[in-house]
Amino acid sequence: MNKIILTLAMAMAISFAACAQDKGEKNMQTESKPLVVYFSATGTTAKAARTIADVTGGTLYEIVPQQAYTSDDLDWNDRQSRSSVEMNNPQARPALKDTKLDVATYDVVFIGYPIWWNQAPRIINTFIESYNLKGKTLVPFATSGGSGISNSVRELKRTYPNLEWQDGKLLNGASQNAIKNWVSHLAPSY
Repeated sequence: MNKIILTLAMAMAISFAACAQDKGEKNMQTESKPLVVYFSATGTTAKAARTIADVTGGTLYEIVPQQAYTSDDLDWNDRQSRSSVEMNNPQARPALKDTKLDVATYDVVFIGYPIWWNQAPRIINTFIESYNLKGKTLVPFATSGGSGISNSVRELKRTYPNLEWQDGKLLNGASQNAIKNWVSHLAPSY
């Protein structure tokens, strides 16, 4: 009788250990760190991206155009400036300097950009179209001198309806605590 009880106890212990190991592996998978990608023409969006990466422990990746933007390129008062020409052409897709990023291991991708003409710059479209982002949660964030983020997010959702978009947030001068609070509402594990 004692051998039967001992055998049953050992079998249960092994089962509990196996379940605990499975649960641990699942927790590690669901607690993966996010990817924080951003395009920043003047450094403002870069600062917000770095803070998100710090708060979440995420991997930071800068979207760099093959041809850097000069201050003349960014002159929104000049209808012939590079940024004006790109934003007036919905099909414009500025080339990326690097397209070797492995996004497969990330479930959540924060995508940051400055607001240009009430939208995300066209290089954001280039990035989205250069990688397989299906099945990932995409969280836009932006900085702006005067526009909100709503229209840019609406345009991204309209242009890429098969991707899983969150509403996003405008992070002009947001403190680390404000960003931490926002991110914690997205995923409490951050």
